Parts: sequence; structure tokens; C-alpha cells
Amino acid sequence: MRLQFPAGVAGAARPPGADHTPRGLWERKMTARGLRRAASRLLERPAVPGRVSRACSTFRTFAEVLRLPPRQMTKLAFPLRELQRQLTPDSRLGLHVKTFDPSLEAISQAESVFTAGGRHRIEYVSSAVRLDHAPDLPHPEGHTKKMNFFKVGKYFTLVDMPGYGYRAPEDFVDMVETYLKERRNLMRTFLLVDSVVGIQKTDNIAIGMCEEFALPYVMVLTKIDKSSKGHLLKQVLQIQKFVESETQGCFPQLFPVSSVTYSGIHLLRCFIANITGNLKTDGL
Repeated sequence: MRLQFPAGVAGAARPPGADHTPRGLWERKMTARGLRRAASRLLERPAVPGRVSRACSTFRTFAEVLRLPPRQMTKLAFPLRELQRQLTPDSRLGLHVKTFDPSLEAISQAESVFTAGGRHRIEYVSSAVRLDHAPDLPHPEGHTKKMNFFKVGKYFTLVDMPGYGYRAPEDFVDMVETYLKERRNLMRTFLLVDSVVGIQKTDNIAIGMCEEFALPYVMVLTKIDKSSKGHLLKQVLQIQKFVESETQGCFPQLFPVSSVTYSGIHLLRCFIANITGNLKTDGL
């Protein structure tokens, strides 16, 4: 899993005056939340489009996706629906593909949140090794050693956290646990799970932490371009079953993504825009 302690996490926070129920790595306006897995940087990438573009396919913008043939468009915009086609009618019931089901128009509108230009800037703000070093707000590729803050215009701040596993910083516990427990403006935590290998022991540590702290979180399945359809479907069904039977705070719908083909990225961006209050949609 990425984005969680073992892998990594990301989140957002609400503006002053909003309730503090949701918590995670994305902070709205001047706040942040989250962790990220050491191996995966995907979550932060979708949040910072400029960084994603360096490693993406030609379908980086949703306008380009909309011009594709229907089947190919569905595969890139809604990868779970494409996987669902491989299942029998009875087995499809266990796969949550429309818990968050925005319109194509809503996904297009969400693009503006993640597109820098004019007065809307997406920029690195600062790094911190402890909560008291975190900026009072309304990274390079590789292994993260600190909490890195990225401000997404006036909307929210993304916090890229170090991973947990054997390569975790020595002060990981002091750095991450304290942040997650005490950062009151956190809105959502995103756990990045490597879809090729599925949930690992270190991922369970991150999941356990989110559950213990009662943090609303989401599982993002990365590298879906690396597996065959059969293997990916097997992993998705296993993780879906795990979410339903072993978790309480995890969002029921999984978000498979690829930073190579950009599959699922636009839907994830739309979800983030929605939970941070920057996009109204009937999809959730």
C-alpha cells in the first residue's frame, strides 16, 4: 500500500469554521493531511498536475479522454467499470463501482482545480519533520523523508508523507502519528496500495493506524497498468472484500489508477474536489 505508513497517504482539510469530522492528508485552504507510501508518489501527483504530466500518457486532460471511442473512454475514466465487465452478473454485486459516480461534466469541471494558470498556482510550500514545524496554511521523485506541503491554489493543501516500512525515517512515529492524531483540519487520508502485490503487512500497520485514530480514508490502487486484467481483477476483489470485512473508516469504493496511462486519475481528482467542497456533484 502506498500513501499509508507503509506506503503513503494524502489528505485535505476543511476551512475555519467547518466541522472536524473528516481527517486525512488533503487540507483545504490552509490545512493539510495525510501520509504516503514510500514507493508510490501517485497520490501527490494527481494532486499536482504539473508533476504528473512528466510521466503521463497523451490523455492527460479529460477533454482528450472525452474524444476517445466510448469503450476506451470508460477504461480511462472509470477503470472499475471496465473490470466489472469481466465478472458474472452475480459476482458484480460485491464490487462498489458507483458509490462515487459523478457525471462526465463534473469530472471536466474538477480539472480546473488541478490546472495551474493565472492566479491559480500549484506550488511547493515547505517541509516539516514534526507537527510543530507544519506551516499554518488555511518534492522530488524518490523516497520521502519529511512531510512535504503543496498548496493547490486557494482550495486546499496536499501533504505528502513518508512511508512506513523498513526505509521509513527513524523519527517516523513521532512525525506521522502525532500529525494524524492532532492535525484538526485534516479531511481525508489516502492510502496508496500497489495493485501488483496487494495489501502487505506494512500496509496493515497504516490501516490499523487510520482505524485507531478514526480517520476517514480511501484506498488508491496504483500501477494498474503493470498487471493483466485477470491479476488486477483478482487483487481488486480481494482488497474490496478486505475493506468490507476488516475496516470501518475506509471509503467502500476503491480507486484504481495509473500514472502511465492516466487511467482513473481524473475520477480521483473529481473525488478530491468533491470532498474538499470545491465541486458539487450528485455522484456522492
